[in-house]
Amino acid sequence: MGFAIYQAQIGLKMETEIMTEHEQTIERSGGNVFADLGHPDADTHLIKAELVCRIDTIIRQRKLTQTEAARLLGLSQPDISRLLRGNFREYSLERLLRLLAALGRDIDIVVRGPRSDSGGAVRIAGSQIA
Repeated sequence: MGFAIYQAQIGLKMETEIMTEHEQTIERSGGNVFADLGHPDADTHLIKAELVCRIDTIIRQRKLTQTEAARLLGLSQPDISRLLRGNFREYSLERLLRLLAALGRDIDIVVRGPRSDSGGAVRIAGSQIA
């Protein structure tokens, strides 16, 4: 066997060993990635993320620049940029709802009995954004 072939085989074996040492397992989410990652207030963070996604969708559908969206929402352009990049920890749920209202959305809050014996849950529901 030639030296080059031997080197290639050794290299392949070493690469295979390295790959198996660094294999990662994939775990199925429990439905809230923030809870899966152990973040405090994971439920609230998930709701905020859903609201910010809706804000982003509306801004994109209206083809607003960040500067135009900022003016409409009473924020600065850098604030809009941070918000849409996922930096919304300092925003309260109420403030995010007010931003949606400023974008012309009606907000309905409905309180009803739980759907199961495991307790209540908070969900964001709504029609298609148009």
